[in-house]
Amino acid sequence: MRRDFLVQYQQTILGPLWVVLQPILTLVVYVLVFGRWMGIQTGDTPPVLFFLCGILLWGLCNDLFTGTAFIFTYYSYLYSKVYFPRLIIPFSVAGTHLARFLIQVLLLLIVLAYYWICGNFRVSLNPWVFFSPFVILLTAAFSLSLGLIFSILTARYRDLSNIVHLGIRLFMFVTPVIYPLSLVPDSIRWLVNVNPLTALFEVFRYALLGQGSFTSGQLIYSTVSISILLIFSLAWFNKQAARLIDVV
Repeated sequence: MRRDFLVQYQQTILGPLWVVLQPILTLVVYVLVFGRWMGIQTGDTPPVLFFLCGILLWGLCNDLFTGTAFIFTYYSYLYSKVYFPRLIIPFSVAGTHLARFLIQVLLLLIVLAYYWICGNFRVSLNPWVFFSPFVILLTAAFSLSLGLIFSILTARYRDLSNIVHLGIRLFMFVTPVIYPLSLVPDSIRWLVNVNPLTALFEVFRYALLGQGSFTSGQLIYSTVSISILLIFSLAWFNKQAARLIDVV
């Protein structure tokens, strides 16, 4: 896991500093484009905090999914030469991205503390703060599950690799990353609510910022659907992995 983390930043000038620089640069773009130019309202929450929450959690989802969706392509040299439990590599990739995410959460806490000290924004701690680790794990489980499924599909059908990156970008727009759920029109809200990540993003923001729109039913739906998806993906991956070694 440590090796995977360091390899990502080899031959770069700033090295691991990109862990925090990447969300900062993305934040600047989002605040300018979606906050100022498009005028997306974030309620009483400062746009910087609102977008940063979404950026970090979506970054975990995006990076973990794309990191596991091409497992057989990236690590074919290991799978074909050495026998070991096939799930070790996906779980190692997941651990690397979770560690990276936890470092980025420190950035969020620093920004939150800045707003608190300056008196520009105050939020009362609520019990959902203690639920946020569960939200993070569920988000990681969802991304890992989809990654395992697509790792099998991309190994069999190489053309899908071009669709995966486009698909994850489009999926972001049916996830409340850059907008609060309350702004979604009732006519299409069902489409966003079908997404298991919707409730998780809303809970994550509510836990840290005190702003979010979700129900216990939505949270139960997310938990159950992601659990089923995880069980299916693990079982299918274990069943197909041995057959795919010869393909890659």
